[in-house]
Amino acid sequence: MDAELQRIAEVYRTESAENLSTMEQALLALERSGRCDSGLVHAVLRAAHTLKGNSATMGFEAVAQAAHQLEDQLERLHDGTLPFSADLITRFLEAVDGLRRLLRAALDAEPVVARIGDAAPAEPKGPARDATLRVNVARLDTLLDLTAEITIARGRLAQLVVPGEPVTESAVATLGQLEQLHAAVQEEVMRLRMVPLGPTLRACHRTVRDIARKQGKQVQLVIEGHDVEVDTSIAEQMRDPLTHMIRNAVDHGIELPADRVSAGKPPSGTITLRALHRAGSVVIELVDDGRGLDRARIAARAETSGLVADARQLTDEQLLSLIFEPGFSTAAEVTAVSGRGVGMDIVRRNIRGLRGTIDTTSAPGHGTRFSIQLPLTVAIIDGFRVRAGGEVYVLPLEAVEECLDARGVRSRPAERAEDGVLNLRGAAVPFARLRDVLGLPGVPAARESVVVVRHGERRIGLVVDVLEGDCPAVIKPLSGVLQQLPGIAGSTILGDGRVALILDVPQVIGLARETSRARSHQASA
Repeated sequence: MDAELQRIAEVYRTESAENLSTMEQALLALERSGRCDSGLVHAVLRAAHTLKGNSATMGFEAVAQAAHQLEDQLERLHDGTLPFSADLITRFLEAVDGLRRLLRAALDAEPVVARIGDAAPAEPKGPARDATLRVNVARLDTLLDLTAEITIARGRLAQLVVPGEPVTESAVATLGQLEQLHAAVQEEVMRLRMVPLGPTLRACHRTVRDIARKQGKQVQLVIEGHDVEVDTSIAEQMRDPLTHMIRNAVDHGIELPADRVSAGKPPSGTITLRALHRAGSVVIELVDDGRGLDRARIAARAETSGLVADARQLTDEQLLSLIFEPGFSTAAEVTAVSGRGVGMDIVRRNIRGLRGTIDTTSAPGHGTRFSIQLPLTVAIIDGFRVRAGGEVYVLPLEAVEECLDARGVRSRPAERAEDGVLNLRGAAVPFARLRDVLGLPGVPAARESVVVVRHGERRIGLVVDVLEGDCPAVIKPLSGVLQQLPGIAGSTILGDGRVALILDVPQVIGLARETSRARSHQASA
């Protein structure tokens, strides 16, 4: 019975977190409205009442009692005996924080299962009216792993059915049917893992509100794209990076009201957090209308800290990317919000861990835009296999634009492919050999091919020895020192049982551009 009681405890944990989130968002909406909106007050009341009842049933009296006290105060607000004010909303939000702490303490206590005991809610009888079901994420992970193993097995089986070899028509037909069923199952498993980004984005309202009040600033957060869906692991792992970025936007980006008015701006700053689908990826943008990044200050800090010798040699993109270096900060003093230089490097590391990228643009006096591009899933991708230096590598198929015979593409201005630039139908596209980018030994193949890959607005040609075609790739994370390999996002098992490394396209493009520039400089020297 312990396992069943533990399952009930997990349901209680999930529902309680949802109720607390509902209370917090409704209270923040109340504060923004500036009046006692009965609908919003009722929303907080319902969530508090539900939390109270569930906690009492579970035997968590401290949580139930605190929820009851909050419920009493909300009733007074609703009937007008408790005046509405911003300070009152602050006290209510502090009460929600207190409920979170009590809930955490109650659930982390050793005798949780025993305390539930006979007080556990009875199972519903008869046919279920709700067509939804809560599923533990760990079970979805297990299901995804099993699907991944089927993917590998299917690949091996497909290699056994070779055209021209003596196989029966039935075997070929069965393999075709298996591939269709496998694709359908894989798609459904991925859909099960998809969740809307709304809850992750809305959690930033509280962060903006608290920091702005503490610093005497006026800031409103605008959220767009609540319904955009991503893999559940991405939604969870983006919470901390978004929190860091929001804190920096309020602290460093948005000016004090008086300063904004002096600059011809409204006293209240705006931070826009939006999510959208773009070219098979999810893009999360964080835009503020604050003072913008101080390029001179970034350059000076980079030189004094030894990051660069001469910041004047950097492009604008390279200069702004320095804010993501470990320990980098332009803050004049350390505050409770920022200044230690331990935030933005964590942001970039977490985003890279999700096979994503982050780009920065900023206009002095007008604000800063961070654009994060993430894959829809971190588990299974459609891949494209290439060979270089005797090894097989996998590129995400969504990043591949086209493949060309290297002999048919001439560089400019020279009629040779050694100056780092390809002439692709009149467009100049930088290129680099994958073996050079990854530091592989050996010499180029007699007949090379070019794979043109793109990430965002950046495009480059990768010269490889052999094109091996598309394949499904189950992403297996690397561990230990292998995690530090430049340009590598993970590994996968091929249909014949071999292990291939999956290329991190954004990093490879960056490395390839450096290789291309170095080759161009050598050619012109």
